[in-house]
Amino acid sequence: MQPRKTVAALAIVAAFAAGGIAAQYVGQPAHAITPVAGTTAPQAALPDFASIVQKYGPAVVNITVSGTRKTGFQVEQGDDEDNPLSQFFHGMPFRFGPPPAEVPTRGQGSGFIVGGDGLILTNAHVVQGASEVTVKLTDRREFRAKVLGSDPASDIAVLRIDAKNLPVVNLGDPARTRVGDWVAAIGSPFGFENSVSAGIVSAKGRSLPGDAYVPFIQTDVAVNPGNSGGPLFNLAGEVIGINSQIYSRSGGYQGLSFAIPIDVALKVKDQIVATGHASHARLGVSVQEVNQALADSFGLKRAEGALVSSVTPGSAAERAGLQPGDVIVKFDGKPIAAAAELSAMVGQAAPGDKAQLEILRKGSTRELTATLGAVKADPEEKASAQGQGQGRLGLAVRPLTPDERKALKVAGGLLVEEVNGPAARAGMQPGDVVLMAAGKPVQSVQDLRSAAAGSGNVALLVQRGEERVFVPLKLS
Repeated sequence: MQPRKTVAALAIVAAFAAGGIAAQYVGQPAHAITPVAGTTAPQAALPDFASIVQKYGPAVVNITVSGTRKTGFQVEQGDDEDNPLSQFFHGMPFRFGPPPAEVPTRGQGSGFIVGGDGLILTNAHVVQGASEVTVKLTDRREFRAKVLGSDPASDIAVLRIDAKNLPVVNLGDPARTRVGDWVAAIGSPFGFENSVSAGIVSAKGRSLPGDAYVPFIQTDVAVNPGNSGGPLFNLAGEVIGINSQIYSRSGGYQGLSFAIPIDVALKVKDQIVATGHASHARLGVSVQEVNQALADSFGLKRAEGALVSSVTPGSAAERAGLQPGDVIVKFDGKPIAAAAELSAMVGQAAPGDKAQLEILRKGSTRELTATLGAVKADPEEKASAQGQGQGRLGLAVRPLTPDERKALKVAGGLLVEEVNGPAARAGMQPGDVVLMAAGKPVQSVQDLRSAAAGSGNVALLVQRGEERVFVPLKLS
């Protein structure tokens, strides 16, 4: 299993088993502590995990997925005289070979039933790229599942199977969970179905790199490949989270596992059931933590809140009047202790919502109202690129964000996200930037589609890193 994210020497790993290898949350077995002889310390009652498993275990399912993935380009030293990109990017430790091939893949994960009519929650990364999803119940019945929708931003997916009167889990309130509370996970680590592990809540509201919308519940419950998407229970038998990731040097469980709070998952689930997709709000600021030195510099009594370092032009933040140097201390009346909490609060709101912001500016408290925008402003353009544009050119693209344009020092262009067909044969890669097509600058997906609508050949000006080259594509 490939690590999902890497931070320094540690990896944030999705607890999902792919190709026979799985990553899951693994917890230490509960044990009684015997008082030292001569002491009068009372012996606390041990947690009753057996009753939870007996009552709600049947609502936990095993998920098997199958699909295909693209193999990488051939890796070799040297230049290819017939490949303009290979010649131009001379000296790089690779050259482009044959286009990627599709190879079959299989994986395993977990999930749990939230509706007696067959509604199931799991992780988005469990079903990502799957062409077929099979759900197995504890009574050995198997069903072909339909993916109603998937939200990579929160890592939540909703499935439905054609069955009635199914056992369901009982849902709890993560806000009432305390650090130190006992919790248990049920899932299929390494394919061992309906395995149970236990531990305690280690922390709440954890922010992980790349997962700005989720305030994770951290536990020491043992989670391993195949546990992804499985439920995290409290001692009342209520699901308070969905096991999703681990933090590890080795790719396996090392005492740190993370679950998505169930209230976050339910908001996403409701959107997917209603519309087939989930949307997240965007404020349009870059923020950083307030340490003691910054608190002293800004005249704050405590080191808390989210310090605004930049405001995106045209964003909801700019329209609301936010400025660099403001410290956001409350969002819709909820205190912000750390900058990561603001990202989670905004991400769980809906585009168009009005948010009340309490800020500190030059020692004074102010109230601002922001009408939140959407995270992705161009989903229709991207869909168009993956339709007609990708068919002729073999490219799935999207416009560059303002930050990307600034970093690349370009006025416009399209970022390549997927390649196949003519683009793959020409040696293009995800991450390339298309600046011109048929001699004209491209600022939108429509510009590229118009260029592809002409003759059987089109020349693209492509930037990779700081290098640029014209690439001729023979259209399909």
